[in-house]
Amino acid sequence: MTTAPLDMPRPAAPHAMTQAEPGRLPSLVGLTRAGLGEALLAAGVPEREIRMRVGQLWHWIYFRGATSFEAMTNVGKGLRATLATRYSLARPEVVTEQVSVDGTRKWLMRMPSTGPHDRGAEIEAVYIPESDRGTLCVSSQVGCTLTCTFCHTGTQKLVRNLSAAEIVAQLIVARDRLGDWPGGVRPTDGLVPDAERAVSNIVFMGMGEPLYNFENVRDATEVLSDGEGLSLSRRRITLSTSGVVPMIERAGDEIGSMLAISLHAVRDELRNELVPLNKKYPIADLLDACRNYPGLSNARRITFEYVMLKGVNDSLAEARELVRLLKGIPAKINLIPFNPWPGTRYECSDWDQIEAFSEVVFRAGYASPVRTPRGRDILAACGQLKSETEKLRARARLMLESGIGAEGFFMGASDD
Repeated sequence: MTTAPLDMPRPAAPHAMTQAEPGRLPSLVGLTRAGLGEALLAAGVPEREIRMRVGQLWHWIYFRGATSFEAMTNVGKGLRATLATRYSLARPEVVTEQVSVDGTRKWLMRMPSTGPHDRGAEIEAVYIPESDRGTLCVSSQVGCTLTCTFCHTGTQKLVRNLSAAEIVAQLIVARDRLGDWPGGVRPTDGLVPDAERAVSNIVFMGMGEPLYNFENVRDATEVLSDGEGLSLSRRRITLSTSGVVPMIERAGDEIGSMLAISLHAVRDELRNELVPLNKKYPIADLLDACRNYPGLSNARRITFEYVMLKGVNDSLAEARELVRLLKGIPAKINLIPFNPWPGTRYECSDWDQIEAFSEVVFRAGYASPVRTPRGRDILAACGQLKSETEKLRARARLMLESGIGAEGFFMGASDD
């Protein structure tokens, strides 16, 4: 089996969504089938019944969105009572919800804490409604290790990986808030499409680099795509990477989702600045990995993301070089108008220049949609996500400096 590259960052190990904390029962929300089986065995369910009982829990948690064991009417009262004494169906806490004028919603979620000085890791997820779909942008890490210079998230240091359960729980929270379960009630603001399913697509484009949290992203995708529960087709799940070349083939084999590449430059010199990971895995190596992506075809094209930075990467010569580089790769090119954030040194390309760039790409035979900025007014647009985690880290340092014990205040926090 292919292993992770030796230079992959090693953040502190995450606690699972199921880990108990003082006064709080571990949650079953987000667990894989294997994880639910282990929980049932621990609760004393006979091994011969595990498969059936897992199926029952799976239906109630992931199809119906149950928030209590009492609602599980086809599970015996005795087992319901036993489960209620040992586990919960708790979700991450929604600290804040912001709603953009365009209907985009951003949730700041806090994961369960691990002790009296730990408020719990915080991450952001974004829901983007459109006329024909609803897309949930999920995070895979707390913070990010890649320090891409145009990205707000890149200014927040990596704290830790999210567990598979914490990744899945972001969709559970979204469905709760959007009334996206059978019989659910949609928000009354009229900004959620009147469709059978409010969330139809998932993109791993939130906080973090998904391929540096490979196993948890893979296991989360298994839960998200299970046809008896959340039931999102893998063709409606997109994994976006900045180019962790050694993991791309494995992602195709074991995750099997659609692939998006954060490219943003056509010259190594510039991409080294914009996406520092390029110093390890230059453009030529990245594109070779794309050409060999398992399942690549015209029906399963790779999306190349290209942020439009005024006077940096938006010349027509760079548009022509982009076309040359992608020759032979079934691809779509998303042009992303730069979304400003406090302290950035970049500006968005002029609209006329974006259109001219797009025309060069389109004439070469590539779909080149210009992604309409969404949620800019609530800092929910592409590249703008950043949680309040750093404030917690700073508070922990202040506690230490003042002599107050802060062991475990913020799990996995490190200044490395």
